Amino acid sequence: MAYPKVTIVGAGNVGANAGLLLACKNLADVVLIDVADGVAKGKALDLMHMRSNEQFGPTILGTGDYSDTAGSNIVVVTAGVPRKPGMTREDLLKVNSGIVRSVLEGALPASPDALFIFVTNPLDVMTNLAFDIACLPKQRLFGMGGVLDTARFIHAISQKTGAEPAQIEALVIGAHGEGMLPLPRLATANGTPLPELLSAEEIETITSKTINGGAAVVELLQTGSAFYAPASSIARMVEEILKPTGRVLSVCARLEGEYGIDGIHMCVPAVLGRSGVERIVELELNDEELDRLRAAADSIKAQL
Repeated sequence: MAYPKVTIVGAGNVGANAGLLLACKNLADVVLIDVADGVAKGKALDLMHMRSNEQFGPTILGTGDYSDTAGSNIVVVTAGVPRKPGMTREDLLKVNSGIVRSVLEGALPASPDALFIFVTNPLDVMTNLAFDIACLPKQRLFGMGGVLDTARFIHAISQKTGAEPAQIEALVIGAHGEGMLPLPRLATANGTPLPELLSAEEIETITSKTINGGAAVVELLQTGSAFYAPASSIARMVEEILKPTGRVLSVCARLEGEYGIDGIHMCVPAVLGRSGVERIVELELNDEELDRLRAAADSIKAQL
């Protein structure tokens, strides 16, 4: 059977686990590429050793050569460095923007028709910089953050209400970070609006847990950061592209007038499909939510 081809740039914990999920879901052949090609090759070999146990069809290849990524349908960019002690935000931006430029210089010529999903942090800024560098149509280049933030929001709602995650509808939009905007007013659990189930104080607790979800993982791990949920969020987006359902996801997509915001990528409700971001969904936000969304847009613009 012929599978679509997905390249994952960066064979760290996020990239390798995303590759594992894509293979186990029988979604795509995976190429893991990393500047440390031994890491990419070793993890790919290890994953292929489990193929007979898990009985998945796709193959996983590790490489350091972009020629092996040629003809990819989707390129997922997880490569980048985390912020280190003593490193300013400006230092991080400079380092990771250089990495993103290098990735595009290698991946674009090899797969000129691919969709690009950016995961490198700071995600909103990196996605915007990548768009400026790549000069691709807006629907073909976007970022992941909102899917992860929404997953954390749903987990917090599930913990508080007892509803199964599958029975919860919720979204987080805005920036991927402190500027994120969970939308409890529009969330439901088992079909009931969240404000009818929980007090304002309980909703505030859920919102705070969502915004601080990544930091909570970092604090507990003490070394490193989250990778299972980010990897799952990548797989969720890739699955929606390859097997579209029309479900609305929070995607770091290009706005051109929607919500009164223009010329910037940020997390908004969108529908993904084989062409990438097929449409942006404009929710009926109240004045406070709209003001916070626009403030998040201004914050992202200030960093570009």
